Amino acid sequence: MKQKEILLFGASGQIGRNLIRKLTKNNYKITAVTRNIHRAGYILKTQANPGYLDLVELKNFNSEKIDDLMRKASICINLIGILYEKRKDQFKLIHTDLPDMLSQKAKKYSLDKFIHLSALGIEKSKDSNYAISKLNGEKKIIKNFKNYIIIKPSIVYSVDDNFTTSFMSLLSILPIMPLYFNGKTKFAPIHVTDLVDIIQSLIERENNNLTLECVGPDILTFKEILQKLLNAISKKRILLPLPLPIAKLSAKILQLFPKPLLTEDQLNLLKYDNCSSGIYRTNYDLGFQTNRKFDIEVEKYSYNWRSGGQFAKVDEEKIK
Repeated sequence: MKQKEILLFGASGQIGRNLIRKLTKNNYKITAVTRNIHRAGYILKTQANPGYLDLVELKNFNSEKIDDLMRKASICINLIGILYEKRKDQFKLIHTDLPDMLSQKAKKYSLDKFIHLSALGIEKSKDSNYAISKLNGEKKIIKNFKNYIIIKPSIVYSVDDNFTTSFMSLLSILPIMPLYFNGKTKFAPIHVTDLVDIIQSLIERENNNLTLECVGPDILTFKEILQKLLNAISKKRILLPLPLPIAKLSAKILQLFPKPLLTEDQLNLLKYDNCSSGIYRTNYDLGFQTNRKFDIEVEKYSYNWRSGGQFAKVDEEKIK
């Protein structure tokens, strides 16, 4: 059987880097699309087996160049996503218009699969532009191409993420950490290794016309996540619930930063749980077990934020 040629958009992110490592190790040939080949190249080339990765620079989603890439591919994977907008309608461009174009071209060139990364817990988020753009992108894909797989993960974490690492950085220096919506929002964090294992299995299986929610083994509230991170870095901090008006004001201020810590749109998202909805099948329904426990995995890299670093006496200093 001819080996599948995979066209990958969003290669330089946390999931993309781990997926390249996983797939090239298993002899998949990948063409990875990046906006800046010189900046991303040295990172991505170290993830892949020699000879199994080609890098292509594409800055403005040039339709003709994407056509050329699609002609050679048998599977297209789109991992591109943003958490905040730097300019108006950027959510729509990235989360709706791009998946729309890619899925149309996947149909045009009769690809075996179009695999798209969306997000979990966005169906109820009617007041979030992020969620609306993601849902509209899903609808476009389903309309355009029957051989689609839409993956909807909860929080994806690892040493390469922007979630646990950012919060451990904040918790290591701030005496007080605000809790939005009393820290009761629920998440089902999934380790990036588990997620890329699922994606590889979906590549190899015949599953198409599939929307799949991907969750880890734990259901944790936002407060519980912060407590586990504090435990991992051996710190004590005050977790302070913020009244909604103050939370909204803080979001207005924080979104002014070049790399916002929180935006008003993200605050709206935090109202809604980020675990399996019951609307779609989950990875467990298809037999994909995710066994990596949040606190155990975070412990493996938390020493970067612990007093004494990797030489800290964890058993003596760990806060119960």
